Amino acid sequence: MSADHHHEHDDHSHHEHEHEHEHERWKHEGVRVIKGDQLDANTAQTPGMFRQAAINHARVGAQKIWAGTVSIQPNAKTGVHHHGELESVIYVVRGKARMRWGDHLEFVAEAGPGDFIYVPPFVPHQEINASPDEPLECVLVRSDNEAVVVNITDVDPVEQPEEVYWVDPIHKHP
Repeated sequence: MSADHHHEHDDHSHHEHEHEHEHERWKHEGVRVIKGDQLDANTAQTPGMFRQAAINHARVGAQKIWAGTVSIQPNAKTGVHHHGELESVIYVVRGKARMRWGDHLEFVAEAGPGDFIYVPPFVPHQEINASPDEPLECVLVRSDNEAVVVNITDVDPVEQPEEVYWVDPIHKHP
């Protein structure tokens, strides 16, 4: 066996060792599946709502995102609030969501199963279960791990909010 050949062999075994290390690391720090029945209710709660975290820093080491579920009782609504710099996405699984937003909650839109709702940073809003008898079940995704909630107590809501139907002006008014 020549010295050259022996040298290549050393490189090869070194490479194998690196690969094994990476293999072990990805095994435990790679993709994670969080079962629906193993979500964590140890998160901020609001009366009439049940939030459970699936993806956060504590559970999976997520740095820039939070995801979980929220179940909202019939007729329940949040107070008026915004989430600071956070962006939120709500996906409606079942039920009927009504969102009101604006400085006087002057805008309203509804969403049903399969619909996505996007809430930009700093927008004053209120989430409402628009159904009198069925719970509203949603998946919630936020752009940060820290749940920033700024409650707004001095809002004077307009009585008849203007309905906003669609984000895309090419869709005709129903």
